[in-house]
Amino acid sequence: VQLQACGGGLAQAGGSLRLFCAASGRTFSDYTMAWFRQAPGKEREFVAAIYRSGGSTPYANSVKGRFTISRDYVKNMVYLQMNSLKPEDTAIYYCNAALGTRTYWGQGTQVTVSS
Repeated sequence: VQLQACGGGLAQAGGSLRLFCAASGRTFSDYTMAWFRQAPGKEREFVAAIYRSGGSTPYANSVKGRFTISRDYVKNMVYLQMNSLKPEDTAIYYCNAALGTRTYWGQGTQVTVSS
């Protein structure tokens, strides 16, 4: 699986951004898809995930109620809708695909939120 993330950019606090992750491969629907982020000087952290059935979408407490993850099985895309952005959301956001012991990462997209 190859992942290509985009959609990051600069937003003001309270604003919105939508991240996109395009996945290649015929078995996209088998993978749990997720978004992680890494702020400067911090470790990479989990943001949100969506299981292959699409029925379960866990979120980090810090983004719950503000971010929404979704996926399109036809387009092999994963989205992260980010609303009510805060300066602490500033980070590089990474798309992740996981199936059993196999895990794949996209190249990351920068999100910067100004106060």
